[in-house]
Amino acid sequence: MSRTLVTGPDVERAVDLTAAALRGAPAGAWANRAGPMDCDCWDALDHLNNGLFSYALRLAPQVPYVQGRPTIVWQRPGEQPLPLITDRESGPEAGIEVLLMVGGLVAAVVDARPATARSWHIWGKGDPEGFAAMGVVETLAHAFDLAQGLGVDFEPPSDLVAPALARLFPEAPADTDPWPTLLWATGRGELEGHVKRGPDWSWHSAPLDED
Repeated sequence: MSRTLVTGPDVERAVDLTAAALRGAPAGAWANRAGPMDCDCWDALDHLNNGLFSYALRLAPQVPYVQGRPTIVWQRPGEQPLPLITDRESGPEAGIEVLLMVGGLVAAVVDARPATARSWHIWGKGDPEGFAAMGVVETLAHAFDLAQGLGVDFEPPSDLVAPALARLFPEAPADTDPWPTLLWATGRGELEGHVKRGPDWSWHSAPLDED
């Protein structure tokens, strides 16, 4: 069965839709817990931004990242442990702007690297399409978390969700609505006829034709 490839514009579309939804939230809601995440919405957006940033960095060099090679210190001591932190006094727009920036970085890198490129991820060595799909799924899943905490609506279109779902979760059913299926695949929802997934869920980073 043929499938639609995931590319840079899909990542840009995901962050654009997420930014639009987040901008509709009241400022006071950002202190709320971000859905199932164990943090508030400010920290959830920082988490998302740093995740996307890491995807771009791993695939960007001519010799892509391998596990254990020293790079940025991702976990620093103190109240602000991540590399990318925005000033909360500037309001949520600062973090939303960073989301658009790092989404653009992922999009540019995945479309620039050859299909043969591979880079480490804890769930398998990903190719550029895999990192594009990771960028889409990371964004949409945490957009769901943020939308729950902020009290705003968020439901991405099926034609954005389905290709990333098929790329990262080949075991997922193909005859169900893509958005609820992605939420089920990432442990965020139930899907009729399928066992609910726990926090140990994972995706398939490596190309589907490789082990």
